[in-house]
This record gives sequence, structure tokens and C-alpha cells, in this order.
Amino acid sequence: MSGNFLALAQPGVQQLSPYVPGKPVDELARELDLDPASIVKLASNENPLGASPKALEAIRGAVAELTRYPDGNGFALKSLLAERCGVELNQVTLGNGSNDILELVARAYLAPGLNAVFSEHAFAVYPIATQAVGADAHVVPAKDWGHDLPAMLAAIDANTRVVFIANPNNPTGTWFDAQALDDFLQDVPEHVLVVLDEAYIEYAEGSDLPDGLDFLAAYPNLLVSRTFSKAYGLASLRVGYGLSTPVVADVLNRVRQPFNVNSLALAAACAALQDDAYLAESRRLNEAGMQQLEAGFRELGLGWIPSKGNFICVDIGRVAAPVFQGLLREGVIVRPVANYGMPNHLRITVGLPAENSRFLEALSKVLARG
Repeated sequence: MSGNFLALAQPGVQQLSPYVPGKPVDELARELDLDPASIVKLASNENPLGASPKALEAIRGAVAELTRYPDGNGFALKSLLAERCGVELNQVTLGNGSNDILELVARAYLAPGLNAVFSEHAFAVYPIATQAVGADAHVVPAKDWGHDLPAMLAAIDANTRVVFIANPNNPTGTWFDAQALDDFLQDVPEHVLVVLDEAYIEYAEGSDLPDGLDFLAAYPNLLVSRTFSKAYGLASLRVGYGLSTPVVADVLNRVRQPFNVNSLALAAACAALQDDAYLAESRRLNEAGMQQLEAGFRELGLGWIPSKGNFICVDIGRVAAPVFQGLLREGVIVRPVANYGMPNHLRITVGLPAENSRFLEALSKVLARG
């Protein structure tokens, strides 16, 4: 007789629901008998520009060595990141996407009896990583859909070990400025590690968002996490990184899986990091697409949450699930966010101009049906 392996799992794991990604194009095509080429996916905050040509060239050059393990220390990529970010090599931790960095933090610093603080409407991985290791979550109500940093500060107690904050935040796209961040960091107790998740920061360069790197030297309890999945267009390769003090980086490397970033990802990330023209075009395309979507929402009489990411949440004005299903039938995939406590919103990734137009046309058609 087999055992009940759900009951045998750790209590925090028993209560978890698996992370649900955006619906794949092929899955929708099978379900509704649609031509995959006719489907527009604006659900997963992917870069619609396609990968950097330099990254693709680097991947081709690395393919011949697939029988070899990758450089477990990621020396070439770490060196480039250290130079670009103005830190030492021993301050860089590489991850299998920035999600991996968040998981490493939870494994290293959280446990039963301890807690993490994060905001309502924040990235789903924060509660998953926290609960999986048996720690408690202090979820702080949002303010205007974004982080209420003073309230988050007040939620910290003697058992808090980690605070997760995202700037800009996913899925809301909200942000806070440099003064708000500095005020917060000044008052966070020294025993609490602040994880500043900047997965979308490259889209906000030159805006009023702070650069987390400017605060690293002053706050040894700060870790900045970033990714190559968004503005750098390498989502499928899963490569991200954390920047922190050498002590924190050393701790994370103690629980990091060997070879957690593969050879193709390492090569592509090195090339993408040096392709400034590609990054500039990603930003330009995103800014234009954001304006296009906002104009479309305005024409449809819909509200939205202003965003500094490569996505935007539109307020349908009623429960959005039927509209999401209607869009699927039109061959357009977006992201419902009811699981984030936002049942009336849909999150839309900024796409190419034609993709944005297709979405807006489909949305207009679905809303007209009532």
C-alpha cells in the first residue's frame, strides 16, 4: 500500500499551488483548433523584438561544446556584470533566471518561525518561495496598487529576515522614487535582508525610478536582483543575477545548484549585455507600444494602472475572466490577474505595433458583446 506522499510533504509545500505561467500558443491552438501563426501572445512580459543578433551568434558559437559542463562560476558573465554594475566579482551571484535568486534567498535566510514581508499584488514567487521553506508571510496591503513602504517597514518584527520589494512591480507596473527607497532602507533593521527586485529596470532607464546599484555601498543588507529575460530578450534561456555584499553572495553560493546557468545562456547573456543598440531599440519599442495601448484604452473608455514595465494592467470595470476567455477565442492571449487579488484587471504585455492593434481590436469586439 502506497503512502500519502502529499501528507508526507513539508506543511508549507502541502498548501502551495503551483505557479501558473501564461498560456502557451501551441496549447491554445490545440484547444480551439486555431492556426498557431494567427495567435498573438501578450501574456508573459516577453520581449517582442526577438533576441539580440549578437546573442544568437554567441549561441551558435557555443553549441559545439554542449558535451561540456558550463563554467560553474560563470567567470566571463560575472566579470562583465561586475564591470558594468561597478561592483566586485565576489558580489555577483548568477541564477537560473532572477527567480532562482529569490529562491536562494528564501532557502538561505528563511525557515519555520521566521517571516518575510512583501506587498499585496506583488510577484507570485515571493509567497511561493516563503511558504515552501515553512516561513510565514507578512503581506502588507497595497497603496494605489503599489508598495506602501512605510507600512511594510512597520510590518517588520524580530522574526523578519527578508523583505521583498519590486521596482517596478509585477503585475501592477507601479514604482517608487529614490527618496522613498532611501528612507525605507535607512530604517530597515540590520538583521533584515532587503531584496530589491529590478527585473524590469532596464525599461525605466532615465525615468524617476532609482537605480538599486546606487544604494549597494551604503546598505550592506541590500540585494538587487535582475534578469536577462525581459529587456535583454533571453527568457527561454533562464539567466539572472543578484548583486549584494560579498558575504551575502557567499551565503547564496553555498545553496546554489552547481551549473545552474547553462553554457548557451552564459554565452548569450555576455553578448546581449554588450549590445547597447538592441537594448535601446527594446526601450523605444516598449515606450511606443505603451502609448499605443494607453490610447486604445482611452478610446474604449477603460482605466489602467500607469506602468514602468513592459506590461500594463487594464481595468475592465467588471470581473475580467469572461473577457479573458473571449480574447482567447479571438486568438489573443493576455494574463488574468485574479490570483493577485485583481479580478477586474487583465495584464497586457507590450507587443509589436501590429500585435497591440490586434489585441485592441479583439478587446473592442469582446467588450461589444457584453
